[in-house]
Amino acid sequence: MPGDYIVRYGSTRNVAEFSFKGPQELQRDDAVVIRSNRGTEWGEVLCPATDRTREYMGTQEQVGRILKVADDEAWSQLDDVRIRERDVFERAKEVIREHKLVMTLVDVECVFGGERVIFYYLAEQRIDFRELVKDLAKKLATRIEMRQIGVRDEAKLLADFGDCGKPVCCGSHLREMPPVSMKMAKMQKATLDPNKISGRCGRLKCCLRYEFDTYEEYRRELPKAGAIVLTKQGQGKVIGQEILAQKVLVVFEGGRRMLVDKSDIVTVVSRKGGGAQDDGREKRKSNPDQSAEGGSEKGQERRRRGDRPRNRSGERSDPEPAEQKEPVKTETAARAEKSQPVEKKQPVEKIQLPVEEEVFGDGLVEPDSPQASGESSNG
Repeated sequence: MPGDYIVRYGSTRNVAEFSFKGPQELQRDDAVVIRSNRGTEWGEVLCPATDRTREYMGTQEQVGRILKVADDEAWSQLDDVRIRERDVFERAKEVIREHKLVMTLVDVECVFGGERVIFYYLAEQRIDFRELVKDLAKKLATRIEMRQIGVRDEAKLLADFGDCGKPVCCGSHLREMPPVSMKMAKMQKATLDPNKISGRCGRLKCCLRYEFDTYEEYRRELPKAGAIVLTKQGQGKVIGQEILAQKVLVVFEGGRRMLVDKSDIVTVVSRKGGGAQDDGREKRKSNPDQSAEGGSEKGQERRRRGDRPRNRSGERSDPEPAEQKEPVKTETAARAEKSQPVEKKQPVEKIQLPVEEEVFGDGLVEPDSPQASGESSNG
């Protein structure tokens, strides 16, 4: 029956939409021979193509068409292709050793129709394989493609089953490798043993991400650890969360602990928790001149014990006694002192008496000019 189908094909498990014009209706897991942009390939039918599958895949473009349903001749040809892949793999490793290239050959894919051979390899740096491709093309007499992959792609090509007993996700249904962090494992309270939460690739398991969005949504509906809540059993402090059960672990006065359902929480008194400590922080923020230890109970207790405060680097400061400290001038006082005018000392002027007023020992004034001598003679 003519129609469009979603088909998985290739060693890297590519998934795309293909058209079919045959008389019969295809079922899931039917083996088919398809024509893609890489040539004639072997494929596996997943499901009919619908608007929902196109929305999930993010594209409405058809990659190719389904040529026929696999028959006995096609299955026999597939066995020959698998044998040829093993032979090409060994020959390619010898050529790589001859060229002394720092690379690890992971897998070889021979397209079903023989149009090309694709080599998948690992390398820490970029490899100049131009001479390698020329030699391989001469020996294999076909088109050669070299693709560098990562460790997660290596597991996708070679891994078979995971720790759960099912085929690995990257080799069955995952089209992309989503990023996985340790935060996802901690939120789901999974074991933090690397040997138990790592997949076949040596990285964190992809399945840790599957339920993370659900955990994150449920977590937002619960009070955070440290919040003060009022419940039907009284007021207490949240010290833990049971996300899937939608319960919180609350410690009440006297140290009594109890799991409280979300529906039994009347109200959240303080989302931050530790109201006295928050008030102390607010006071210190409002009065920056006050020392961090002076206004808190811990600071007073340290002064009673004689402990010296620590600076930001963690070393104990050794302040001098208060009587030996010089008064610290504030910026305002220093600015006022600079603005005051400085009194300058006036230089002492030497008073010189006129020459006619100089008196000698005989009581006479010494004339120093002709005019002065004339006046004295006339007198």
